[in-house]
Amino acid sequence: MEIELWWLLVLPVFFGLGWIAARIDINQLLKESSALPRSYFKGLNFLLNEQPDKAIEAFIEAARVDPETIEVHFALGNLFRRRGETDRAIRVHQNLIERDGLAPAQRLHALSELGQDYLKAGLLDRAEEIFLKLRGTDRDEEALKNLLEIYQQEKEWAKAVLIAQAMPNHSDHLWQKAIAEFRCEMAANEMLHDRHDEASRLLDEALAANRKCVRATILLGDLAVKVGAVDTAIDYWKRIEQQNPVYLALVAEKLMTAHIQLGRKEQGIQLLRGWLERHPSLDLLDAVFRSELDNDGADAAYALVRDELRRNPTLLGLDKLLEAQILLATPESRPDLELIKNLIHNHTRRVARYRCDACGFKARQFYWRCPGCGGWETYPPKRTEEFDITP
Repeated sequence: MEIELWWLLVLPVFFGLGWIAARIDINQLLKESSALPRSYFKGLNFLLNEQPDKAIEAFIEAARVDPETIEVHFALGNLFRRRGETDRAIRVHQNLIERDGLAPAQRLHALSELGQDYLKAGLLDRAEEIFLKLRGTDRDEEALKNLLEIYQQEKEWAKAVLIAQAMPNHSDHLWQKAIAEFRCEMAANEMLHDRHDEASRLLDEALAANRKCVRATILLGDLAVKVGAVDTAIDYWKRIEQQNPVYLALVAEKLMTAHIQLGRKEQGIQLLRGWLERHPSLDLLDAVFRSELDNDGADAAYALVRDELRRNPTLLGLDKLLEAQILLATPESRPDLELIKNLIHNHTRRVARYRCDACGFKARQFYWRCPGCGGWETYPPKRTEEFDITP
């Protein structure tokens, strides 16, 4: 009974305090809202309705009515940049930075926006200068991300490594994967200039960052071939099956060439056949088919692709089967088979694509870094036969 009485006494007090706080918040909100031009809210409404052209007109009017409104200029600059009008966005943000009496946080914000304008415009040196100024400020993480993008575009891989290592969450797997790729890029450049020891060191560092970095393993094999250690190269490439078997197709042809060079052609064919049986893919089938065709002739290639089609039916497999059949066919039946093959081949070219696991970007060519989202190793070298469905 005493507890109920206590609540009856205290509850009105809590209710009154809440009502006063709410009134203060509402009054403050109304005061701030009334300070903004009406055209500002019209611009927001156009944005919500996905009408950027009208939104820009409204924000320009708002800036004309009240040039001191910082929010209007930020909104206007962002809209210009999104539309590709980077010169106008740059002018808006430069004017903000040059204003007297601008709060430090707002000046940093304007500086960051200006850096993004330069980045969008392709003025990478100016963008880099801006984001380097933002290091160590409240915009540090944002500056790091933009600097990383700049250094990747400029192929400044050593700088990209340092920036990635400075990220707050640099120990996460995604960052370690990117760092390993940066080192692979550096190693590939060293290999081009025959600096083998430096390339080997960089590739070891790549694998230390990400032990499943297939690209580093592929390059170590390539490096071994360069110095005449063909057996070592084969050992490196065979490790890929444990790292990520999706990438086996990238080394199938190299591995077969190495086995032939060592006089172990049959062993190479058997290894590739085993890979295809355990890890079927369109690209691996293509590589194994070529090896069979070049080394054992059309009969062996035909038998291989026929068995694979029974196990894993694909249009690309049918295309290869027809290719082998044409080589074995009589002159009378060859024209009909070539007609069918050309139809199938043209169709497979349209539907067999590589696809990014992160953003879904599709292309006929394999990339270590996705052209769509910029992700590393998100673009597996495994084509899928997908039909583009249009509404």
